[in-house]
Amino acid sequence: MGEAAHNHQQPPPQQAAAAAAAPPPAPSLALSKGPTWTPAEQLQQLQYCIHSNPSWPESFLLAFQHYIVSLGTTVLIARNLVPQMGGDPGDTARVIQTLLFMAGVNTLLQTIIGTRLPTVMGPSYAFVLPVLSIIRDYSDETFSNEHDRFVHTMRTIQGSLIVCSFTNIILGYSKAWGNLTRFFSPITVVPVVCVVGLGLFMRGFPLLANCVEIGLPMLILLVICQYLKHLHPRTHPLLERFSVLVCIGIIWAFAAILTVAGAYNNVGNQTKQSCRTDRSYLIASASWVKVPYPFQWGAPIFRASHVFGMIGAALVSSAESTGTFFAAARLAGATHPPAHVLSRSIGLQGVSLLLDGIFGAAVGTTASVENVGLLGLTHIGSRRVVQISTAFMFFFSIFGKFGALFASIPLAIFAAIYCVLFGIVAAIGISFIQFSNNNSMRNHYVLGLALFLGMSIPQYFVSNTTGDGHGPVRADGGWFNDILNTLFSSPPTVAMIVGTLLDNTLDARRTVNDRGIPWWKPFQSRKGDVRTEEFYSMPLRINEWMPTRFL
Repeated sequence: MGEAAHNHQQPPPQQAAAAAAAPPPAPSLALSKGPTWTPAEQLQQLQYCIHSNPSWPESFLLAFQHYIVSLGTTVLIARNLVPQMGGDPGDTARVIQTLLFMAGVNTLLQTIIGTRLPTVMGPSYAFVLPVLSIIRDYSDETFSNEHDRFVHTMRTIQGSLIVCSFTNIILGYSKAWGNLTRFFSPITVVPVVCVVGLGLFMRGFPLLANCVEIGLPMLILLVICQYLKHLHPRTHPLLERFSVLVCIGIIWAFAAILTVAGAYNNVGNQTKQSCRTDRSYLIASASWVKVPYPFQWGAPIFRASHVFGMIGAALVSSAESTGTFFAAARLAGATHPPAHVLSRSIGLQGVSLLLDGIFGAAVGTTASVENVGLLGLTHIGSRRVVQISTAFMFFFSIFGKFGALFASIPLAIFAAIYCVLFGIVAAIGISFIQFSNNNSMRNHYVLGLALFLGMSIPQYFVSNTTGDGHGPVRADGGWFNDILNTLFSSPPTVAMIVGTLLDNTLDARRTVNDRGIPWWKPFQSRKGDVRTEEFYSMPLRINEWMPTRFL
């Protein structure tokens, strides 16, 4: 036995000779540059993770902050679409109330029986192109007045949302979407999550520049808060967790002073819309109390030519939400969502689209990128905080006058906030590269091409889309045009398609370790990681009576 051990320790003569002839290994450059950082699955700087909670007063303030951040996209979409439909400021206020109400319902559903991640579900820009197509088709028809045209358009949007919702329901609850995500690796997730933030750059500084005297001070103040929080121990939690509320209060008051002082009396209409605090007329037009109810605009209208564009938007919202869920899981201190969780979340998003159509929302639902960025800015990923934010959505959607007060915040202020929050989400996407081989030229090729095409192709489609929704694809079939123009106008969708194809076909088997598959694979199965149940299990033993195919 001792002899066997002795023989095992001695290398064969050929190997010994080869070892002697081999050159010494090159010294590591890292030795002269300080310590190296090992991959970290969870962020250590989080103050509260997904299932830990701040005190109740802090939770309510943080929840109100989530509500304010989600308000910007809601107001922007309504202001852009409703006037083109023929609606007046009163109709705009009512659409905003409906979008807020549905955001509360869908957020509550997603955080309880969906992904269980702290993600706000808000209106999606993916549905703007199909809605513009519907508006364009009705622009040539004759109505007794503009309000009738608005109501007719809303009823058609209702019908299209109801039909397209079954796309997500089938994709999700058939587990097809989860099976698709099994082809993901860290190399695929990097461009998808990254362009979820970067792809919204047009809602950042370009929108801020419409009122630079308000937007730029807001952006600078947000950045300065990151320095001021270190001046005193008492200011640190205040400015770290509530910097958005503090900055909004200061700059909003500044904008109100400029408005009252007459600074915008003799400027262009676009500047007035972006800068004045009284230009939206929402406060005067909103009702005191109004509860959104099913089919509030009338019976839905179903047209096949419009349904296909909405189906494309439903697919896009699924891709966008998937990337946002990966970012939310990392910023909430959870493990990465497994395939069955992504399936049930997309299926539930289809149910949300169905509810949007029934209640008469102007657009469909997706996971809010800006609210996920807020998790990173505040270092608080608590699920309870996001669930409490739905109470503010319900309250301000029902009591319209109060909601219209906050909806009058100038859009340039929201644009400055987006510059920070979208950037955080993009950076979180980049952080996934640590789980793969950073020195693989093959990985660089896949990442670079997926990132560039994920930004470049949608930019081409957006730049060549007219104001009435005509995109660069203009075949004889309008439904075909709507689907392709919608799909390829979405950066996450293009990045997902390019990244998944390249990563699974280009030297895929030979570079399994370089792609990070051994680390990634356990997170894809239901019992692959012991922490999965901790973060994603259903509450109140729902999983005991719900069929497993829906979990």
